[in-house]
Amino acid sequence: MNETIFNLTSLYLKALSHPTRLKILNILKENELCVCVIFEQLELEQSNVSQHLKVLKDQDILISRRNGSKIMYKVKDKNVFKILNIVKESLLHQLTETQNQLIKGGF
Repeated sequence: MNETIFNLTSLYLKALSHPTRLKILNILKENELCVCVIFEQLELEQSNVSQHLKVLKDQDILISRRNGSKIMYKVKDKNVFKILNIVKESLLHQLTETQNQLIKGGF
């Protein structure tokens, strides 16, 4: 891979590396929603949620459109959930290995 690909990949993964942004993606998994619904579900200030939405949008993970006075957000490419599921599977595997080691270790 060339340097540009490494840099773009790093920025994309960095956008996914915040718990609030992961929660936003989870909220938007099935539906397009306005920011007013998103920040209510997260129980955070609208300005805070808007900053996180901007990071995801800047990395082309989310797209938005205006619907009257509301801005609607949705996930641009559902492949992002494949990435997140791979991470989840890897974490579950690590936890299982740790649990097995603890069980075998005994006292």
